[in-house]
Amino acid sequence: MGISEKKWTVKDSAAPETVAQLSTELGIDGVLAELLVQRGVTTFEEARSFFRPRLDDLHDPFLMTDMDKAVERLHKAITQGEKILVYGDYDVDGTTAVAQVYSFIKMFSQNVSFYIPDRYDEGYGLSYKALDWAGDNGVNLVITLDCGIKAIDKVEYARTKDIEVIICDHHLPEEELPAAVAILDPKREDCHYPFDDLCGCGVGFKFVQGYVKKYNLDPALLEPLLDLQVVSIASDLVSMTGENRILAHYGLKRLNENPRHGLLAMINLSKLEPGHVTIDDIVFKIGPRINAAGRMESGRLAVELLTATDDKTANRIGEEINENNNERKSIDREITQQALEMVANGTALETENVTIVYNPTWNKGVVGIVASRLVEAYYKPTVVLTKSNGFITGSARSVSGFDLYSSIESCADILENFGGHVYAAGLTMKEEHLEEFCRRMNKFVEGNITREELTPVVEIDACLNFSQITPKFVRLLRQFQPFGPGNNNPVFLTEDVYDAGNGRKVGAGGVHLKLDLMQESQPYRQIAAIGFNMAEYYDHIKAGNSIDICYSIVENFYRGSSTVQLRLKDIRERDELI
Repeated sequence: MGISEKKWTVKDSAAPETVAQLSTELGIDGVLAELLVQRGVTTFEEARSFFRPRLDDLHDPFLMTDMDKAVERLHKAITQGEKILVYGDYDVDGTTAVAQVYSFIKMFSQNVSFYIPDRYDEGYGLSYKALDWAGDNGVNLVITLDCGIKAIDKVEYARTKDIEVIICDHHLPEEELPAAVAILDPKREDCHYPFDDLCGCGVGFKFVQGYVKKYNLDPALLEPLLDLQVVSIASDLVSMTGENRILAHYGLKRLNENPRHGLLAMINLSKLEPGHVTIDDIVFKIGPRINAAGRMESGRLAVELLTATDDKTANRIGEEINENNNERKSIDREITQQALEMVANGTALETENVTIVYNPTWNKGVVGIVASRLVEAYYKPTVVLTKSNGFITGSARSVSGFDLYSSIESCADILENFGGHVYAAGLTMKEEHLEEFCRRMNKFVEGNITREELTPVVEIDACLNFSQITPKFVRLLRQFQPFGPGNNNPVFLTEDVYDAGNGRKVGAGGVHLKLDLMQESQPYRQIAAIGFNMAEYYDHIKAGNSIDICYSIVENFYRGSSTVQLRLKDIRERDELI
């Protein structure tokens, strides 16, 4: 098997005096103090803000460019009885944002409806079909969420139908902006809002927060929207710092104490423990189910779920979405297998510096998931393409540190459209440009990626002995939540551990490892561990050999009781270390 292909790097130790002082002031383990300093928390006051986020610390929404125009235009529409259409993307971020703004406006106007484009028929972003529908139905104002920043032609088309547009987006704009009545996007060049990593749902939240502030409404009106915030923040993988951390903290609290009917249905269908839902649960259980509606059927279903006003309706829609998710999983497994075989047998379009696979029959709704699976398998920037409405369309995913968006932007002249972020993007092109696209992508990646970026890295926060994993340590670590980019669940390294004898393969096909681990220096302490897709180490461990592990500490809740488990990130066989 050889040494693990992943590179293990232990973060540099923080300033010892700062760590020691913080450890003393807070009365916590030195390792926990080190974790805080790594996160930029160096004083008692900063620690209090970190562990006790406050909604009062959210920024003034009017620091965002065009906020005054946006809230005034919405107020005019509400007070004059204009027809308002809330429009958003079909993924989790888009549908939560639409559910949030739609349900907020509905408190003040009955002339509001929502629209989610069809992934297959209309594609991403503001569509002509939607604007035609809006025009036919007398809509005066369209509010876009999680899209619209590049919709120059569409906004112009809307004006020909006497429709005004407010854009709420968080994607990178081009130099030219659409001629909308207001554009809320913290990534605008001329926007100096203090936090620019909001998700689309977060920009929508700032919009309604601005409305509440301007018209002296009760801030409590915003509280029921917080559970949607955390679902979006977690699913869209924006940074878990600044405003996102505050919104996610209170969103988790709301999700666990008083979730809306639709999210309670998702919690139950995901077989999660109500009251103990975590960010991981959202990322791996709730988010994919909500996403499945737009992938397999219609994102409209997701908004209907998230705005349901009773349990019966929510459960009925939830069951349908759950079925969509089961179908999605089956299709995504099948396509992933086909894609892996294409790379293995040489029928992929490109595998040198970038992985590019294409099959015109693949389901457009799962190509992003398949791209992520191929990155896991080959650790290269990856593009998965299919055919839809006469065009080649697909999704791209990157490796840590490589700006994928720039590589796709370098092909802009041969693409019909594209959009996304540094690590994930979508694109559409004419079939005749496919060969040139592959050539350019391969060349761009070759010239811009480093050898380090092509090696998966496990970043280790601290070394730990099992004796340090006490109930107090776990309790304090829990308060570091919510975890996410910029505040990841810490990864620890423990050396010289072995299985107590109960190790076994679990999961479909026995691909996972379940272990009860002991440390050579702590022979009386056993800790449960799970290693997903690590069954290859089973024989070595079963033979009684020692291993080094890096892992995160998680808590599992089942029927009211909590157990600590190590979630393994990687394993190294000690006797093979040089």
